[in-house]
Amino acid sequence: MLKQYEMLRGVSRTFALSIEQLPQVLRDSITVAYLLFRVSDCLEDVALVPAERKAELLRLWAHALIGETSLEALTEQIVDWDGTDPEIAVAQNADFVIRQLRKLPAEIQNPIVKHVYDTSLGMARWQEHGPYVEDEPALDDYMHEVAGRVGYLLTDIFAWYSPAIRTRRAQLMPLSRECGLALQTVNVIRGMRKDYERGWVFVPRTFYEPFGLTRDSLFDPANLTIALQVIDLLADKAERHLEQGIRYVVTLPWQHHSIRLAAAWPVLFAARTLAVSRHNANVLLSEAKVGRDQIKKIIFDTKLLGWSNQWMVSYYRHLAEVA
Repeated sequence: MLKQYEMLRGVSRTFALSIEQLPQVLRDSITVAYLLFRVSDCLEDVALVPAERKAELLRLWAHALIGETSLEALTEQIVDWDGTDPEIAVAQNADFVIRQLRKLPAEIQNPIVKHVYDTSLGMARWQEHGPYVEDEPALDDYMHEVAGRVGYLLTDIFAWYSPAIRTRRAQLMPLSRECGLALQTVNVIRGMRKDYERGWVFVPRTFYEPFGLTRDSLFDPANLTIALQVIDLLADKAERHLEQGIRYVVTLPWQHHSIRLAAAWPVLFAARTLAVSRHNANVLLSEAKVGRDQIKKIIFDTKLLGWSNQWMVSYYRHLAEVA
């Protein structure tokens, strides 16, 4: 297996499932794009690095992407990070990922660089903003930078590959952003505890302050009943985005079954994760997860019947039912 696929599986087995069943040119393009985004994620998420330093590294990475500075200026500064962490290893091997980028068709390289560049600068801005979110529009702004732009890039790549998708690009682009926001809202819910432990609370203040909670008391077991009502607000938001996410999936031509599956699986996994997270104290105390057997069943079912729009929407609603 090529090194980039090993790196992909190291940082996300779930997205690897979606990407690796695509046609070869899409598989290569999206793998490289995803790994470039993961360099940005690493610089944003790495522990024990001050926020202002993260912002500097993210901007350095952005400028290296467009050739305004050397990539070594970045990699030399992270060489002593713990490379046993798969995400850090991707960042430390950013030069390898860039070389893979240069092997892709020339017409797809610029959109990939543009979206990763924009995301990296957006992440830098949020590092300087600080580890809190004022309200829902602020949360949407953050999620657009880290996930909405990923939706845009995937749609650009799909449209480049397929004339049939290209004709639907205007419909797909706003839905692709919603798809990214849907997945990120579910990530906010399932990762609340871990984010809190590293100093970040992505729950908007306007969601928990009306209940008399603070960013700390939100996670106090003594306030569990009230805190679960806050989770419900976030879950409702995620559900609204997911409804648009499944619209994105069924707007893709049914003839492109592998592309539809690549778009559908993250949405369907997220729908089921959201269902098991509702009214679940584990969201605040540890983490709520979907089992591997459920993942395998979703993959099997959609491979068999996912060409049907009616079936796909019905299946999504079934998975979204509270466990």
